[in-house]
Amino acid sequence: MHQVKITVLKTTFDQALAEEYGAPGIGPCPMLKAGQVFYADYAKPQGLCDEAWKAIYQYVFALAHGAGTFYYGDWIDKPGVAICSCNDGLRPVIFKLEATDRPSEINYTPVR
Repeated sequence: MHQVKITVLKTTFDQALAEEYGAPGIGPCPMLKAGQVFYADYAKPQGLCDEAWKAIYQYVFALAHGAGTFYYGDWIDKPGVAICSCNDGLRPVIFKLEATDRPSEINYTPVR
């Protein structure tokens, strides 16, 4: 298993939807900023939003285990890459996930 590089490509904000459905004062994601980088494999990296992790972890796990292209090659043209977003419909954050050659390190002792 290898680590996957997670890069925040951009944060977005749908003003019209926020005006209709959002809480007062809502704006772009306050937790993540474009350019931030995380590395992950089987566990959520520190500092990454829990909800974002829930949306992208299956792609991270697949890339960490050697997946090349997704969905029969009709989604992303570059092997070892996925472009994903979190599930926040008002202010989604867009991520680039990239397979790396960095080996994973297990930071826990398995219970038997």
